[in-house]
Amino acid sequence: MTNASAPTIGWIGTGRMGYAMAERLLKAGHKVSVYNRTRAKADPLAAHGAVVIDTIAELASCDIVFSMVSASADLLQVTVDDDGVLNQDLAPRILIDCSTVAVEASEQVRDAAATRGTTFLVAPVSGNGKVVKAGKLTMVASGPREVFDEVEAVLRCIAKEVTYAGDGDVARLVKLAHNIFLGVVTQSLAEITVFAEKAGVPRSAFLEFLNSSVMGSTFTRYKTPAFVSLDMTPTFTPVLLRKDFDLGLAAARTLEVPMPLASATSQLVQQAIGRGHTDSDFAVLLLEQAAGSSLQLVAESVTVSDGLESA
Repeated sequence: MTNASAPTIGWIGTGRMGYAMAERLLKAGHKVSVYNRTRAKADPLAAHGAVVIDTIAELASCDIVFSMVSASADLLQVTVDDDGVLNQDLAPRILIDCSTVAVEASEQVRDAAATRGTTFLVAPVSGNGKVVKAGKLTMVASGPREVFDEVEAVLRCIAKEVTYAGDGDVARLVKLAHNIFLGVVTQSLAEITVFAEKAGVPRSAFLEFLNSSVMGSTFTRYKTPAFVSLDMTPTFTPVLLRKDFDLGLAAARTLEVPMPLASATSQLVQQAIGRGHTDSDFAVLLLEQAAGSSLQLVAESVTVSDGLESA
C-alpha cells in the first residue's frame, strides 16, 4: 500500500447496506471513492467526503476495494467481467467482498484475483442499514491470515465485531448458516407471537416478556417494532432470504447434512413470495402466519424499543 496507515479505498455498491457501510468508513476519516450502477444512490455520500465516480475502472488503482452487491451474478459483473475491477490495466492489491453469494462465484473471483496479484478476502456481515448506523454490525472474514491482520483495523471501522473464520471461502458458509438461522428464527417468532395473540395476549406485551427473558435476543428486540406496528418497510426482503436459503440448502446437500427445519421454512418463505410479498420486509412471515391461523392482525400504537440505540 502507498500508506499503510491511510490506504486509499474504493467501494462498489451503495444499496441499503453498502451505503451505510461506506458512510462509516468516511466518518472514520478514510478516503473512499464510491461507485454504484445508479449514481444517484451514491451521490449523497459526497457530503461525507466520498469521491463519487462513474466507472469501476477508476477504482483499480486503490489499495483496497470493497464490494457489496446483491447476488453472485452482480459480483462477477463488477469484478471479472470486461468492465470489472480485475480487468483493468491496474488492479487493487486487496479485494474484499462483503456480499452473500455462492461459493462457486467467490472461487471464480479468487482465481481471477490471483492472476492479477490481488489478494481476495471475503467478509460478509450480519445486520442491515439501521444496524450499521447504530454501530452494531458484525462481520466474519476468511482468506490469508496475514492480509486479514493487515486490514482488520479498517474492517473494524465498519463492524463492531470481526471474526476470522479461516482460509478460502469458509466465511461464505458461515454467513449462509447465519441467514438460514435468521429465517428459521423469524418463522418461529411469528408462530409463537400469533399463538399468544390468538389466546388474547397483545403482541407488545408478549414480545416485551420474551425480550426480557432468557429467550430474548438482539434480533428479537430488533424485530419487535415491526411485529408490533406491522411496519413492513424492507430491511431484507423475502426474495433475498430465499436466495440465501437456496444457496445454503444446496451447500448442505453437498455436505450430506439434513436440514428439515430449514427446508420447511424455505417453503414458507416461498409461499410469502408467491402471494406477492416480494418488496416487503421478511417480517411479513408474521402476516402469513396470522392468515394461516385465521387471525386478523391490527397495528398496535405502542412505542417499543428495537434495542439499537446508536453506539
